[in-house]
Amino acid sequence: MGSTAVQLASKINMGWNIGNTLEAIGGETAWGNPKVTNDLIKAVKQAGFNAIRIPCSWNQYSDKATAKIQDAWLNRVKEVVQYCVNNDVYVILNIHWDGGWLENNCTADKKDSVNDKQKAFWEQIATTFRDFDQHVLFASANEPAVNNADQMDVLLSYHQTFVNAVRSTGGRNRYRVLVIQGPSTDITKTNSLMSSLPADRTTNRMMAEVHYYNPYQFCLMDADQSWGNMWYYWGQNYHSTTDATRNATSGEESDLNKLFVLMKKQFTDKGIPVIVGEFDAMRRSNLTGSDLQLHLDSRAYFLKYVVKQAKTNGLLPFLWDTGNGVINRMNNTVFDQKELDSLRSGAGL
Repeated sequence: MGSTAVQLASKINMGWNIGNTLEAIGGETAWGNPKVTNDLIKAVKQAGFNAIRIPCSWNQYSDKATAKIQDAWLNRVKEVVQYCVNNDVYVILNIHWDGGWLENNCTADKKDSVNDKQKAFWEQIATTFRDFDQHVLFASANEPAVNNADQMDVLLSYHQTFVNAVRSTGGRNRYRVLVIQGPSTDITKTNSLMSSLPADRTTNRMMAEVHYYNPYQFCLMDADQSWGNMWYYWGQNYHSTTDATRNATSGEESDLNKLFVLMKKQFTDKGIPVIVGEFDAMRRSNLTGSDLQLHLDSRAYFLKYVVKQAKTNGLLPFLWDTGNGVINRMNNTVFDQKELDSLRSGAGL
């Protein structure tokens, strides 16, 4: 457990998410992915990722009266974490959306009840994973919905409860690196609203987390709206001359650069590493011919650019993958070699 957060960050090349799996409501396979195996983790490691973020649900496996998490579920998550550690892969284990009990309730009226559950869950999670070494990091939440200073104060109380609960379990958890999510994990909101991190009795063992799906119309938007169209083409050299309404008009290279520099100045320059816990851009399957090729080239460039600029500014990028992304989880092979090559190039691998 000897590494500070900065030293630990220097060991992480590039991360990957086991998305839509251990956080799936209804069970690990409920959202269409197979159970996680050691062979999957080996494939991810071989592809060049040496860190894995494990989005995880706990509430659905808990007693609603006592907040006791089922031993079977704690043991299953522990098994998956062990796969990662056995393969020399760093792990970020969180409480994900989990039905929204924390994320949707950063409000004064819910503050006490949410803190009670946050404390109960993290005492159990931290105790279960206490003997793992510094390969395992804990993350307080996922994308807590916060839009103003009052909500930010409530969120900080949830993060403080997380820190206190983990540290109270002792052992290696006294020194474990902990990851604190910004408001909505949005860079602009984090820069303006999160002026401080929770207090910690152990120094230099904290990271911040943001996510990056900007611009939304290129990364996530799946249907045209009255206020704007989906964008298929991103990057100054990847605009279409025949389909101009689908070209990004904001959120391109210069905007990304400015946002990542904000995180560098706010955190990394002060010795607090930043996790970009999720980033991705939709692969548009409705295109054909030269339009499809331009889109795929543009998407590959976007992914490479995000990773490269993240690394340049001391941020640690973790690709969001829901099972149909860079890795085919049905047979543990590379699904999209172009995507993987772009990511590896951005990371200098």
